Amino acid sequence: MAAKKKYKINPETLALEQVEHGLRYWLRQTGIYLFGGIIIGILFLFLFLYFFPSPREKQFIREKEALESSLEVLNRQVDQMQIVMTDLQQRDDNLYRVLFGAEPIPLAIRQGTQRKIDYYEQISRMSNSQLAGELTLKVDMLEKELYTQAKSYDEILEMTKTQEIRMENIPAIQPVMNKDLKRVASGYGMRIDPVYHVRRFHQGMDFTAPIGTEIFATGNATVKFSGWKQGYGNTVILDHGFGYETLYAHLYKSLVRKGQKVRRSDIIALVGNTGKSTGPHLHYEVRLNGKPIDPRNYYFYDLSPEEYDQMIQLSNNFGQMLD
Repeated sequence: MAAKKKYKINPETLALEQVEHGLRYWLRQTGIYLFGGIIIGILFLFLFLYFFPSPREKQFIREKEALESSLEVLNRQVDQMQIVMTDLQQRDDNLYRVLFGAEPIPLAIRQGTQRKIDYYEQISRMSNSQLAGELTLKVDMLEKELYTQAKSYDEILEMTKTQEIRMENIPAIQPVMNKDLKRVASGYGMRIDPVYHVRRFHQGMDFTAPIGTEIFATGNATVKFSGWKQGYGNTVILDHGFGYETLYAHLYKSLVRKGQKVRRSDIIALVGNTGKSTGPHLHYEVRLNGKPIDPRNYYFYDLSPEEYDQMIQLSNNFGQMLD
């Protein structure tokens, strides 16, 4: 098709004259048409690719959807595993470890130190970042908790192996012959001081008995101390292991020496009236991890349930101690 002719008015002759186009004009026109064609082609290609994905893109979309579905299933499974793990942890702390007198495992140790923040930031930059990051964090924490729980069960297994030794060692009988329970003079708790006549905490139990009455080791132990202690007078302290110690005070005489091994029911001393004492008696304490605890809970080899109830009533009735 021939190019359309253009005319212009000659100002001198006032006549129409045909405009002759030069090379610059034709180059400009060619550029305009070429640029327009490129723009139209790009738009067409974009629209085609957007509405008609390639087979490779279709495959990628299917794989992405399958991955998202798998992550959601795994996330639900990890949640169920965490519920089971929480139940195991509660049983471990509130049942198994209690049976063996072991302290519960702190939450900080169970969960452990989390991975570095930059690791999770790296995960967050991946596709499906939120779900993948959350799942990775859960698996990481669950892995640590599983390891800690396994170590706890190993520890409990070792406890079961030593349970027989533990039961032989911990205090389990009365320190003096007291079948009729008439020798209980004062129990554990707030009592009236016999010297200062004010209320103070009594850390053990007092048993009245004539001077020279035999005193028994209440469990297998090693003699930790044998000598004079301020306020207690002649005193023997036994180390039973497993955090337990027993103290026998106001003695007439100690029959053991430091470092000696004794067994339950061995005679270790004789009742006396030494130290801050207002009459012949034995002051007896049970300590766990260095803290005094109520001795009347450690006569289970010596008392029937009925006798134990009677012991509680007797130890509660006496308001004044003897030391």
